[in-house]
Amino acid sequence: MDQDAIESSQLDALSQVFSDQLQACLEECAHGRPGLFSDLQLTREEEHEREWPEAARLRELAIALQNIFAQQEQRNALCDEFLDLCSMHGESHPGESRLARLFLKRIDHGQVGTPTQEPWKPW
Repeated sequence: MDQDAIESSQLDALSQVFSDQLQACLEECAHGRPGLFSDLQLTREEEHEREWPEAARLRELAIALQNIFAQQEQRNALCDEFLDLCSMHGESHPGESRLARLFLKRIDHGQVGTPTQEPWKPW
């Protein structure tokens, strides 16, 4: 087995781990658990009540995975879209559960990696 094949199988395995963990966290968030899309600093009381280490690890994994794919001159649409959502919405955003449900729907329909809205046409 050559180095590229090993790297490809490792990337596939990492992608699957990410996908499985993302699915589990999205389902939990869709049912009302806040904090998947942001790691905003919270007060000590809020931090204890809303601590979600799996979500923090998922964001870290997504960043690492995105960097690994970039080194291979590849992309992972699921990872990219998740990180885009993390950068656009904060933990206090009122639509976090809704956002998770919409993302799950996009995943179920195979729409990840496609534009979420029609491009703006100036004409």
